[in-house]
Amino acid sequence: MADSVGESDNDNGNRDDETAVDGNSLGRCLDLTSFQLHDLSEVDIPEGLVELDLTANRLSKLDHRIGLLAQLKKLSLRQNLFDDEGIEPLCGWSTISGLQELVLRDNKLSKIPDATIFKDLLVFDVSFNEISSLNGLSKVSNTLKELYVSKNEVRKMEELEHLQALQILELGSNRFRVMENLENLKILEELWLGRNRIRAVNLCGLKCIRKISLQSNRLTSMLGFQECVGLEELYLSHNGIAKMEGLSTLENLRVLDVSSNKLTAINGIEKLTRLEDLWLNDNQITSLEGIDVAVAGSKETLTTIYLEHNPCASSPNYSTTLKQIFPKLQQIDSDIFM
Repeated sequence: MADSVGESDNDNGNRDDETAVDGNSLGRCLDLTSFQLHDLSEVDIPEGLVELDLTANRLSKLDHRIGLLAQLKKLSLRQNLFDDEGIEPLCGWSTISGLQELVLRDNKLSKIPDATIFKDLLVFDVSFNEISSLNGLSKVSNTLKELYVSKNEVRKMEELEHLQALQILELGSNRFRVMENLENLKILEELWLGRNRIRAVNLCGLKCIRKISLQSNRLTSMLGFQECVGLEELYLSHNGIAKMEGLSTLENLRVLDVSSNKLTAINGIEKLTRLEDLWLNDNQITSLEGIDVAVAGSKETLTTIYLEHNPCASSPNYSTTLKQIFPKLQQIDSDIFM
């Protein structure tokens, strides 16, 4: 299963033989990924570019010609050497104010860049930097649909209230202790908060959420998800949860991961009828007795179950018993079968 950080990230891939110009877009997309460029002085930058990908280079300063690309919609500066000063000119180039996707992931930023001029921004990625505060998000357009700020040093959820069009919010690998200021994100579908220091669930009434990750936090309870009736995927591994509870209303749940917790029994999910993946490995579940009742609603839908590194996984006929109870199983632990 994918890690919470980067799970919602889109990788454009690498082109390391030659400059790639997308013929399908009539030369309007320029991909310079992994060219190890220190500057763009020897690169031709066509004025009609719609997409410019400069991922995985050695750039620390912006080429002024980027600021002349009036039709530019997507700009990726991912995995370079930009600091705050190096990226600052971008914020004043009004000619590219129609930008819809801005990726500054994996650089040396210490603060959120001023994105005031980008009135149509849909995707904003500042993950894997050295940002300590979300101050500056208030200047980001309320058109934003995807926001990525994972792997930074942020401590407080703030300046999110106006982002009411947001559908994906990735804040994994920061220093959050409290879930807050999410009330206005009414249509949020994905919330990624893995690897923080959160002790309690507070979804602030969000009901449209489909995917939530709170892996590797400090949770001791599963309570807090009851109103998220549209939830399809829930990732709670590596916490301190001792009891399965508060999940009976999640009738659309397909994936449930509560591995690496302190569970001693399986319960609270007997009403779930769409469960396909159930991850319970690395807990303290002693017996398979009663599992047919505990997971009764998903007998015909469950295709994957993980129970390894529990005492019950050492029981005689472990795999045979599970196959008999769940006829659609295709995987038990790492054993895949058809």
